[in-house]
Amino acid sequence: MTTSMNVSRRTFMAGAGAAGLILGFRVPLSTGGGAALAGAGQTDEITAWVVVRPDETVVIRIARSEMGQGTLTGLAQLVAEELDCDWARVTTEYPTPGTNLARGKIWKSFATGGSRGIRGSHDYVREGGAAARKMLVTAAANAWGVSPGDCTTAKGVITHGASGRTTTYGKVALAAAKLPVPETVALKDPKDWTIAGQPLKRLDTADKLTGKQIYGTDLKLPGMVNAAIRQYPLFGAKLKSFDASKVMAMPGVKKVVAVGDDAVAVIADKWWQAKTAIDALPIEWDEGPHAKVDSADIAAMVAEGLDAKEAFVANQVGDAEAAIAGSVKQVQATYSYPFQHHATMEPMNATALWTAERCEVWCPTQNGESALDATAEAAGLPADKCDVYKTLLGGGFGRRGAGPVHDYVRQAVLIAKQMPGTPVKLLWTREEDMTHGAYHPVTQCRLTAGLDDQGEITGLRVRISGQSILAGIMPGRLKAGMDPVTFQCFAPKGDHAISYGFPTLKVDHAMRNPHLRPGFWRGVNANQNVIYLECFMDELAHVAGQDPLAFRLKYMQDHPKSRAVLKAVADKAGWGTPAAKGVFRGLAHCKAFASYVAACAEVSVSGDGTVKIHRIVAATDSGHAVNPQQIAAQVEGSFVYGLSAMLMGECTVKDGRVEQQNFDTYEVMRIKDMPKVEAIVMPSGRFWGGVGEPTIAVAAPAVLNAIFAATGKRIRDFPLKNAGLRMA
Repeated sequence: MTTSMNVSRRTFMAGAGAAGLILGFRVPLSTGGGAALAGAGQTDEITAWVVVRPDETVVIRIARSEMGQGTLTGLAQLVAEELDCDWARVTTEYPTPGTNLARGKIWKSFATGGSRGIRGSHDYVREGGAAARKMLVTAAANAWGVSPGDCTTAKGVITHGASGRTTTYGKVALAAAKLPVPETVALKDPKDWTIAGQPLKRLDTADKLTGKQIYGTDLKLPGMVNAAIRQYPLFGAKLKSFDASKVMAMPGVKKVVAVGDDAVAVIADKWWQAKTAIDALPIEWDEGPHAKVDSADIAAMVAEGLDAKEAFVANQVGDAEAAIAGSVKQVQATYSYPFQHHATMEPMNATALWTAERCEVWCPTQNGESALDATAEAAGLPADKCDVYKTLLGGGFGRRGAGPVHDYVRQAVLIAKQMPGTPVKLLWTREEDMTHGAYHPVTQCRLTAGLDDQGEITGLRVRISGQSILAGIMPGRLKAGMDPVTFQCFAPKGDHAISYGFPTLKVDHAMRNPHLRPGFWRGVNANQNVIYLECFMDELAHVAGQDPLAFRLKYMQDHPKSRAVLKAVADKAGWGTPAAKGVFRGLAHCKAFASYVAACAEVSVSGDGTVKIHRIVAATDSGHAVNPQQIAAQVEGSFVYGLSAMLMGECTVKDGRVEQQNFDTYEVMRIKDMPKVEAIVMPSGRFWGGVGEPTIAVAAPAVLNAIFAATGKRIRDFPLKNAGLRMA
């Protein structure tokens, strides 16, 4: 899929005007389908999704972003499956959001988040492949004077069985491109898949291994200059003044510029020159109202919400308060979850070229359309006078997703506006990245349950208090003031429905928003909510004197898919049989991002608090499995992310500022700490679930429940390092 970003000056200058700069491929700005494209000189596009070249290369266009999760390969498999092409001849390319806009949003959504890359676009990308196949077959049949229905396809070859004639896609592509795109097509039954559903190697792996793959930080354009930025590490602070004269004589420095009202940047020939100068630049700030806020203040504000009378109710069955009050026994526990950072390996960056007529941006983004909106806004130009060229992401995890978090794009454009006609690359330092994130929201949760004399649950009361992501960055998506995203895995129905049926239930949220900006951190609110619920269910099983697996299954009668994945991991791990000496097991499950997942962890804890995670068995039912190998890889990767968060992930606040500024204070798991992961891929069909995020949610509670089995100690506040526990 790689497109070289080291373009020549001639190519660059030719494309940098009003016509725009298109790297790697040109997509015509026609909305008329294949027939209209031929007249515009584009003869190899069959549908918007498929280009067939004379040499039999099949180019599949992918609008969603690839950031290590395998979406690019999976979507290409779906298109190739319906196309019946030769997979060995498949390559991919990104259309731009500007081209998408010009063509009536023919590629639909560019958003890549919420594990929706495949489940949110599988239907129309498959239709794009099926339509292209139909057009290619029709072109061959027309040439032969036969019925298209009498022709078959396989690996890019069209055959007319009765006459024995054959041709290839490349030979009929020109004729096919002149045909109208069919309005309706039949899609294959997944049971007949030969490309989709197979554990094929990822298309982007080789370029990553060879270093050929281009990330935003690698980008080089002719005449490009570099910018380093300084934002005060305190949300709400404003720029008062700076003294550019102190650094203008430093090597390579070209300009010192204000960036909006809260940042200043140095532009220089080389980035290190810019960084050295920004470090030396005298800057004065207005700290704003949050300069004295500490973590303890935030914790107290959130704790107050646990007892607040007003809250948003999202799920209610019967009268849980009355049922609990009348129970033989009441059980209560309070959990807390901290701010956490996305910590992408590639810091935020973007390269912008601005003129009064057009603005173009090159950047890693999870949502090209949102990046285009940010570009147009900052550029002061209509969206049709702008475009965004997506580079491969060195990590996304939600930080490069929703529109409001494209702050790095806006900054790059604002800087470039002060050097018209010159491409400017903005690269944040790690410290800027860590202290100006879009943090996983801070929450606390109080759970109260009633048990009868048989140890059966009579009611469950769940009060969540804390930060709302939507209120922080997308207030327009609130529902009558309520944030539905807060209730992931507690919802009454949908992609994040609770997987238990309790006699009575009440789940609500007391919104308490501190000054740090929240964001969609991989797994979002499922991460802490599944800890709250699954660890508390473990607590209830212990109080009731019942086996944790059997206890859960009693309340899952109406959730067969959840039961299936939970039983699968229990069986595979040997639940009910003795583990190795000193090793203890814990369970967790949930429905998240429309998939059903479960985990069983095997853990040992030494006397000095050293935790060793020996093994995790994980099961995933995502309905359809486009690439089983990639699902397994995503499961393994999600455990790295989830366990890092549980063990070490915490952003603390002092004097309004995030204290953690690099990986020395915000640690992640090392390869030596990684447990053995046994992934069970068990697609049941008939629905499309996500796979990039769901198993993050079960990683922590499965391990936490195993730690309790090992030590008799419940950990309710995170990360574990604060409880005196550490990795082996």
